[in-house]
Amino acid sequence: MFKEELKIFRENQQEDETELPLQTRIRQSLYTSLLEFEEDDSLKKISKVTAICGGNTLDIHPQEPWPQPIHLYQPYEVEQILLPDNANCLAVQAYLKMCNLDFTIEPRWNAEYMSPSAKVPFIKCGAFVIPDYDNIVSFISSKGASLSEGLSEEDKVNLRAYQSLVNNVLHNAELYVCWCHEDTYNSITKNRHGSVYPWPLNHLLNWQKRNQITKRLNVLGYATKTLKEIFDDVEKCCEALSERLEDKMYFFGDSPNELDALVFSHVHTLTTSNLPSPIQELAAIIRRYPLLIDHAYLINKCFFNRTPNLSIDSFEVIEDSSEEIYTQRTRCSGIWTYIQYNNNTTY
Repeated sequence: MFKEELKIFRENQQEDETELPLQTRIRQSLYTSLLEFEEDDSLKKISKVTAICGGNTLDIHPQEPWPQPIHLYQPYEVEQILLPDNANCLAVQAYLKMCNLDFTIEPRWNAEYMSPSAKVPFIKCGAFVIPDYDNIVSFISSKGASLSEGLSEEDKVNLRAYQSLVNNVLHNAELYVCWCHEDTYNSITKNRHGSVYPWPLNHLLNWQKRNQITKRLNVLGYATKTLKEIFDDVEKCCEALSERLEDKMYFFGDSPNELDALVFSHVHTLTTSNLPSPIQELAAIIRRYPLLIDHAYLINKCFFNRTPNLSIDSFEVIEDSSEEIYTQRTRCSGIWTYIQYNNNTTY
């Protein structure tokens, strides 16, 4: 009976197997497995084979069609994006390139308010909208494109620990630099963050964002730290990462994973950013660890096809105020933008 059904099924099959629906492939695999049985086979053998539903089903999930195309939404790089957001966006770009996934960058002035978590970047993949680096990595892994699947359980634990270290030290240090250090805030942050909004909305959103970041850093104990304490934390973090990297190409062998993309994004961003004194010390601290510099250079060359000099500052400082940029906009349009920006989610 099964042989006849399988024969009819194959005669009617017109599409490639990888394009068939999941349910159809499961049925085909089950029928193929049942053909291996003989009348005198024991119940134990039959249970063992049917439990895995045949060898053909082991790769069902990776064969599921990827919901292309992938659109990555982020703020404008030239006039708007800030240090922490730039690192986060670069981490997602690097990870997608490591997974050999094609994507297009979609800059939006209100990307932060389009994101479900109010954080950038986020990706739109088919019917899915996924924000935050960790969530994006988990989503891509669920589609069969995990870069850390082959690691041992111990290595996976270490990977998560180093990711937490980077997020808690480097990311918080960048937030502190941008929003709590007065010179940086006045010369860079408020102009860049408010550059895409009309007056007086730019001042309101700058105040709102700074208040949110300060509360977050207060909870973590960062808002009350001095610059020297921030520098000490960054140096300890770089030392731990450098010791882990040792003489390897990547942190866990010869293949990159999500930790490599995350560390690269922060090292590249900090060493190519023109920050006012004394915050340039952050870049100087990282340059004391040549293994991290070489690691960032390698990823730049292999995945971005570029060879930047990480000792040259390239982050653009915008001196023009957002009032001059938007002189032709009326105050009325600014108030209307403030009312509507949370609902503007056109992808």
